[in-house]
Amino acid sequence: MRAHRYTTLAAGLAAASLVLAGCGEGSGGSATSDSGGDSGGGGGDQPTIAFVPKLQGIPYFEAMNTGGQQACEELGCEWLYQGPVEADAAAQADIVRSYIQQGVDVLFVAPNDPDSMAPLLQQAADAGIAVATTDTDAPDSVREVFVSQASTEGIGQTLTDQLMEAMGGSGRYAIVSCGETAENLNSWIEVQREYTASEYPDAEITDVVYAGEDQTVATQMATDLMNSDPSLTGLVGECTSSAPGVAQAVRDAGKIGQVQTVGLGTPNSMAPYLEDGSAAASVLWDVEALGALTAWAGTQLAAGEDLSASPDVAGLDGVSYDEESNVLLLGDPLVLTADNVGEYDY
Repeated sequence: MRAHRYTTLAAGLAAASLVLAGCGEGSGGSATSDSGGDSGGGGGDQPTIAFVPKLQGIPYFEAMNTGGQQACEELGCEWLYQGPVEADAAAQADIVRSYIQQGVDVLFVAPNDPDSMAPLLQQAADAGIAVATTDTDAPDSVREVFVSQASTEGIGQTLTDQLMEAMGGSGRYAIVSCGETAENLNSWIEVQREYTASEYPDAEITDVVYAGEDQTVATQMATDLMNSDPSLTGLVGECTSSAPGVAQAVRDAGKIGQVQTVGLGTPNSMAPYLEDGSAAASVLWDVEALGALTAWAGTQLAAGEDLSASPDVAGLDGVSYDEESNVLLLGDPLVLTADNVGEYDY
C-alpha cells in the first residue's frame, strides 16, 4: 500500500512543479554523499539540494532520504544526503562545511545542536546558498524555511491522548526523550505537560530524561524509571530511538498491560511492540512524504519562489505555510496501531 501511495505522490509532485532547469548550478558532486548523488540524473542544469540529517543509518532518516531522492527524480533536482554516523554536533558541522565548500544550491539541516549550527547556516547563506531546516528546527538562525512534520500542538496532544486512552485517563507517566537541546522535542513535552494538566487532571508527568539517539540507553533509562517508581503506569518515547526503547523495557520487565507506552517510532521498529502490546500506539507522520516535501521546498528555494499559505503540492493533503514563522507544515500526525502498522514499510 505504501509503495503505491508514494508512486502517486511522486507523480503528483512532478506534475505540480515548476520547470526548474537552469535555476542553479551547484558544483557539489556526489562523491561525498552516501546516496542520492545520481538520483537526479543531473548535472549543472539541475539544482543541488543537500540534506544533512542528525544521524545517518537509522530507519527514520533513511526513509526521509528515500522520499527526497524519489521526489528529486521526478522534480528534476539533484539530491545529496550525508550525515554523521553518531548524533554528534561537531561531526555534523564538518559535513555542513563540506557542502558549503561544494557550493550546493540549497542546504537542509536537521541540527543536533541548533545553537551551534546557527553560525554555520549564516556562513552558508553568506556563500549564496539557500538555507533551510527540516525535521528539527534552528529557529534562531538565518534559515529561510523550516519543513515541519506536524504542529507542536498536534504531536503533543496526540501523544497524550493515545497514552491516556491506554491508561484509562489517569496515572503517572514519565518521558524518555533524545537531545535535551532539540527545540521541537522540548516544545512537544511542554504541550504534553499543559495538555495533561488541563484535560487529564488525574494524570501527571513524573520525570523527563534524555537518552540521546541511543535505543539501548533509552531502554535502560526506562527500566530505571520503572524500578525507582513502582507506581509508574506509563512511558513516552519522545523520539524514534526511545519509542522502541521504552517498549523494550516494558517487555523485558514483564509489565505488558501494567505499564503502557506510546512514542514517536517508525512503523518497522514499532511493529513487534504494537503487536505484542508493549506499545499501545506510535504517533508519527509519513516520513517519506516529509523527505519529498523537503525536496519540493528545495526546488522552490532554488527558483526563488514565494510560498503561499496553502501550497499546492499534489499528492500531499493538508500542507500549509505560515509566513510569519516561515514554517512549512506537512499535516496532521499519523497514529500507528497494531491494525495499520503493516501498511507502512520504513
